[in-house]
Amino acid sequence: MRTRWLTLAALTLAATAGVLSVSAASATDPVTLDQGYVTDDAGVLSGSEKEAVEARLLELTENSSADLFVVLVDDFSSPADNVAWADTVAENNNLGPEQYLLAIAVEGRNYYISAAAGGPLSDGKLDDVEDRIQPLLAQEDWDGAIVLAADEIQGDGGAGALRTMLIVGGVIALALVVWLIVSLVKRARRDAAIRRRGAMPETPDPNDPFSTLTDEQVESQAGAALVQADDAITSSREELGFAVAQFGEAATGEFSGAVKTAKSKMSEAFDLKQKLDDEVEDTVHDRRAWHIRIIRICDEIDDVLDQNTEAFDALRRLEQNAPQELERVRGERAMLQPILAGASGALASLSATYDAASLSTVADNPAQAQERAALADRSIEGAEAAITAGRSGEAAFAIRTAEQSVAQAAQLVQAITVLGEEMATVEAQAQALIAELQADVAAAQQLPDTTGTLAAAATATAQQLQQAQSQLTGSARSPQRTLEALTAANAQIDAAIAQGTQAVERTRRTQQMLEQTLSQASSAIRAARDYIETRRGTVGSTARTRLSQAEAALTQAVDLRAGSPETALTEAGRALDLARQATASAQSDVEAMNPARYENDGWGGGLFGGGGSRSTSSGLGGDILGGIIGGLLSGGGGGGSSRSSSWRSSGGGGFRSSGFGGGGGGRSGRSGGGRF
Repeated sequence: MRTRWLTLAALTLAATAGVLSVSAASATDPVTLDQGYVTDDAGVLSGSEKEAVEARLLELTENSSADLFVVLVDDFSSPADNVAWADTVAENNNLGPEQYLLAIAVEGRNYYISAAAGGPLSDGKLDDVEDRIQPLLAQEDWDGAIVLAADEIQGDGGAGALRTMLIVGGVIALALVVWLIVSLVKRARRDAAIRRRGAMPETPDPNDPFSTLTDEQVESQAGAALVQADDAITSSREELGFAVAQFGEAATGEFSGAVKTAKSKMSEAFDLKQKLDDEVEDTVHDRRAWHIRIIRICDEIDDVLDQNTEAFDALRRLEQNAPQELERVRGERAMLQPILAGASGALASLSATYDAASLSTVADNPAQAQERAALADRSIEGAEAAITAGRSGEAAFAIRTAEQSVAQAAQLVQAITVLGEEMATVEAQAQALIAELQADVAAAQQLPDTTGTLAAAATATAQQLQQAQSQLTGSARSPQRTLEALTAANAQIDAAIAQGTQAVERTRRTQQMLEQTLSQASSAIRAARDYIETRRGTVGSTARTRLSQAEAALTQAVDLRAGSPETALTEAGRALDLARQATASAQSDVEAMNPARYENDGWGGGLFGGGGSRSTSSGLGGDILGGIIGGLLSGGGGGGSSRSSSWRSSGGGGFRSSGFGGGGGGRSGRSGGGRF
């Protein structure tokens, strides 16, 4: 009897353990959905049943605005609640508002359809679907329940598909006229929006920092970048010259290469700016692309110069030898004084002979030179005080400022002398051309003239000669304009007598005109360059672009001089015209700057102490116009700080990917489902 009870107890214990183990094994945590629409972790669907269910759910997706995903497990756990479990699976798998999840616990006899807020099906519709499939679930007709759910969600189980297609076809036919009208209206609005937007992308690209900028903003950044890059190169070139003089070419070879590379890139940027400014009409897309290319070239220039800043700054650490360097600059300032003393007299002498337009590029050079000298004096005093106080870094900055101020003052004075020499050369060229034209007139009168062309050209040339001889005497002369008029007359009469001259003679005349034009262009370019460099703090990108193009045209003319003098003459004339445009644009920029805005703060009330005074044409205002302080602080000078490109465009941000189903916002938490 005792053995029988022990045996019965053991069987009971084993059965209980088996039930518990089966229950534990059947519970399922939230799962990751398989590829496709059905995840059968319970293993209740055969291969053919699952294939049929997948096909029906795909048809649902294609014929309705909703997707239905199905997961079959033994039981729900973590959480055990059917609503929470199904919602957790849907959220973990990023199902969106249009994507529904039918969760079925085949052993737990529980089910639920998870739905996010904002989906195409109402809560009442979902409740109805759950009610209709409940009997099939109770009969363990799993595939039948899934197909019925798809039928109910689609609306009529597919039986009315043909009717639906006919209705849709009728609606489409009926709405065709409306669609055409709407299309035309939309196209008109879209075209208007495109015109307003220009070449700006309709949708911002997170990888393109310019995609959020309008065409006008891109153009503005390109202009600013061009000016700052050109200033950086000019300052770097000046610094290189000072370093070579002090340390030798071998020690500055690396930075020389960097400056050369930056200048090459600058030429490319100026070429693009010239294309944007020429008379050829460009598309909005080309203009935007070229402006962006200019900005990127200027960024590359900044990078090239920045890569060598540390090595170059090491050469210019003046604080290591500040007392000796101060004495050197003091000596340079002393040698400048007699040069300054003769500047006003030299300009007055030229003013007594030539008109104001001929001297416009040097009219304020004496005053500008005096400002630079005054700045040098203040800098030297400040450097001396800084050395005495042990402020070596401040002393180095002041010495550098004095060094550049002396150099610019000398350049300003020298420009007056050089212009006077060039004016005398132009007058001599004009006199020589007068003699040549007189001979041309005589030669033209001796040639056969059946059409009267030669006689008309000879008469016009004789009148021009008479005017030129009058313009080259007395005061207020304009040798450049006179030479230009004579050159035009020479071209006219040469064209008239070309039929009666030999090819060699024509070549000689062309070559002579070429040399004269080259000389004129070179003089105009030099004057423009001096004017821009000594006032670069105020001069914008247009003048710099014209100057760069003039220099390129002059180089082209020189290269073609031997092989193709006619083409070279054309390029030389173009260089001359561009140089004049550069000067005119630069002068316009300078005039636009109101000198009264600047105060003569100098070194007085700022870095080195002392009192300040106000002036309309000297002091800090003049310093800024010359680009000295601006050049030092923008990265062209020494010091330990690195430049940062203020024209740089910065992008950022991105876009939100919707992932598998959009995600976000949580599921609705609808009460529904239940047991079957």
